Amino acid sequence: MADASAARTRAVFEFKSATLPLIAVILKTADLAVLTEALDAQLADSPDFFEQEPVVIDLSLLQDEGETAVLDFTALRALLARHQTQPIAVRGGNPEQNIAARAAGLALAAMPVSPPARPPAAPAEAASPAPQIVREVPVPANGTLLIDKPLRSGQQVYARGGDVIVTAVVSFGAEVIADGNVHVYAPLRGKAIAGARGNTEARIFTTCLEAQLVAIAGIYRTAEVPLGPDVAGKAAQISLDGKKLVIDPITSTK
Repeated sequence: MADASAARTRAVFEFKSATLPLIAVILKTADLAVLTEALDAQLADSPDFFEQEPVVIDLSLLQDEGETAVLDFTALRALLARHQTQPIAVRGGNPEQNIAARAAGLALAAMPVSPPARPPAAPAEAASPAPQIVREVPVPANGTLLIDKPLRSGQQVYARGGDVIVTAVVSFGAEVIADGNVHVYAPLRGKAIAGARGNTEARIFTTCLEAQLVAIAGIYRTAEVPLGPDVAGKAAQISLDGKKLVIDPITSTK
């Protein structure tokens, strides 16, 4: 009898905290028709980019713009699921939106306490209702995140705690961010931000520099400042010298 009792009380499961890669879809409009059109256009060239990854729906920008209407979260979940994602939670909503999200089977997630540092605001860009898609991946200290698929306009990858290597094009309007170094072995046409949490030793490397913006530890340079002919469209590395970005060509030697 004692053995049977012990078997009944033996733990057959346990709860542990876990850190998982997470994609945030940051909504800029509550109009689902506009969202449908924008997502279809943005993801048309990479329908399998997400591969059933978990998604949190971020409503914080809607609050900033005064869009406090309750969304049809059931329809929104179906829209995101159609693009190979698994919506699991909502964050940044008002109480009414949170209640509607829970009723649609979504959990409530807290806003990140310490988002990645961003460079000072670049010149204003045309406003777009397209959602911002952020792939935030915690990386072990001194670790490396590998991205082997193109990053389209509106997509963002943030390697929190390490380096990032991208082996496909970073399109205009896309962002690649790392607390460490950024390596892009393809055309870099969007934004690259290294040392996002203040690492002044971080660097940016690319085989084809055509960037909209590059930044290290908050010091940035935009495409409005023309690149020299020795680095424009060519392999280059970017480092920080005090408060100045230095762009040097990468040349092969025999």
